[in-house]
Amino acid sequence: MYFDALSFLEDEREAWRPYEALALLSDEQLERPVEAAHGWSGRDLMGHLVTYQLLSLDVAKELAVGERSPTHERADADWEVRGGDAVNEEAMATWRAKSIEEVREEFARAAGELRGFLTVVPETRWVKNADQQRFFYEETIEHYDDHRAELAAILEAAGLS
Repeated sequence: MYFDALSFLEDEREAWRPYEALALLSDEQLERPVEAAHGWSGRDLMGHLVTYQLLSLDVAKELAVGERSPTHERADADWEVRGGDAVNEEAMATWRAKSIEEVREEFARAAGELRGFLTVVPETRWVKNADQQRFFYEETIEHYDDHRAELAAILEAAGLS
């Protein structure tokens, strides 16, 4: 549990840092599926993580100007109704349809923009709100931790371990 925004933002930044190595991979390396990463490619991992950063960014934008986030509510309902596998597969299909340049651009932008927006959201709306804090934690820090094995496998396959 976090009691201030700065602590959360510092932990999120540190948790994200290892993933920045994906940006060092060539397009060919990013496109190559890695069996040890459940068949995901670096591109797949980038898109998957950015999906939830962009969701968090949309929620942060809404909380910057209001007490609630319709986006958060819709995302929770969608997850409940369709299930995580369906939501993730749809997101993966969306990222696979984008050019590698688009994936790289969003990957380079999303995390920093999310951090920036969270600095303007009143702490009472996210750090001091247990539900919102849990949401941001699960979509960032915890999510990054959940995919460390895939990151390691992808980097190893590219010779960056």
